[in-house]
Amino acid sequence: MAAASFERRFTPLIILALVAALVLVLGLWATGRAGESQAVAAGPDVAQGQYHWKLVTTWPKNFPGLGSGAENLARYVDELSGGRLKIHVYGAGEIVPAFEIFDAVSQGVADAGHGAAYYWKGKVPASVFFTTIPFGMNAQETNAWLHYGGGLELWREAYAPFNLIPFAGGSSGVQMAGWFNREIKSIADLQGLKMRIPGLAGDVFAEAGGTSVRIPGGEIYTSLQTGVIDAAEWVGPYNDLALGMHEVAKYYYYPGWHEPGSMLEFIINKDSFDALPPDLQAIVTYAARAANQDMLDEFTARNNAALQDLVNNHGVQLRRLPDDVLLALYRANEKVMQQLITDDPMAAKVYASYRKFYDGVRAYHHISEQAYINARDVVMDAPGPDQAH
Repeated sequence: MAAASFERRFTPLIILALVAALVLVLGLWATGRAGESQAVAAGPDVAQGQYHWKLVTTWPKNFPGLGSGAENLARYVDELSGGRLKIHVYGAGEIVPAFEIFDAVSQGVADAGHGAAYYWKGKVPASVFFTTIPFGMNAQETNAWLHYGGGLELWREAYAPFNLIPFAGGSSGVQMAGWFNREIKSIADLQGLKMRIPGLAGDVFAEAGGTSVRIPGGEIYTSLQTGVIDAAEWVGPYNDLALGMHEVAKYYYYPGWHEPGSMLEFIINKDSFDALPPDLQAIVTYAARAANQDMLDEFTARNNAALQDLVNNHGVQLRRLPDDVLLALYRANEKVMQQLITDDPMAAKVYASYRKFYDGVRAYHHISEQAYINARDVVMDAPGPDQAH
């Protein structure tokens, strides 16, 4: 009787305890599922180890040529990483104005940027060497100096105080001297002429008697159209045609004394880069190198056809700058360069490296690239057998 009574009294309690335990287990399982759902809802960063970067540029969104560098970098990184690192590209003005991307990336407002180093001359005087300097190295030579002559290391030293890591970000090759609303027949024609021309070349142009104006690419067309400026350099035929420069200026001058090998840059916030695992850091590094070469290839392929279009279909007057104008600009450049390296120790340090490499590669190219091009012109332009007499 006692045993039976015990069972009747405590069996319901045992059942209740089992039910309570089951409810607890089910609750823990549900909580885990809810946490998993919240992780998914919070975004792929948490659930799948993905990273999302914002990249701001100095160019209009989807602008041909110059604008392709950032888009290519984003695409290469996405493909190489299997989607683990997504780079979202924003054109000038979408997050910050064109000339504010340096600060935006430095301060972490964006993770990366794409522009030209000489835009930051006021912050980093030595930056001009990492884009181009008047009468300096061409794209092939500049790439060689950066990657095999110590240039990239100096570039990173110059940007380190700003929490930035720079990478070569594409090149337009030798540019055109620019668009003018009047002919340039002598150095006197530059006196007082207002020209959009950035970087060290702007200082050189001013030293030669002109007035340099610093405005972003997206404002050049309207500024020429309304007479705010008298002349402007942009890039070369491919990008100049896309911007419609032929609609607001008549004369198109060469050679591009001011930008013989314009190098663009990718700048990356150091904290953002350091937060990536090593394999994604490597992917960004080599994707930047690929995007750098791709841009030069594209400009080389497209500039000739664009120039023919401008001249043959739009009536553009193609002109060569007179030798005395080029000589005057060169002498002005020597004076401006001396002042730059006197005023800024980092610029002097970079210049010493640049000049040493420049002198060596220039001497070699006299008997290689330049000698070949000269020889090619001789044989290609020589009269045929039926024209010999």
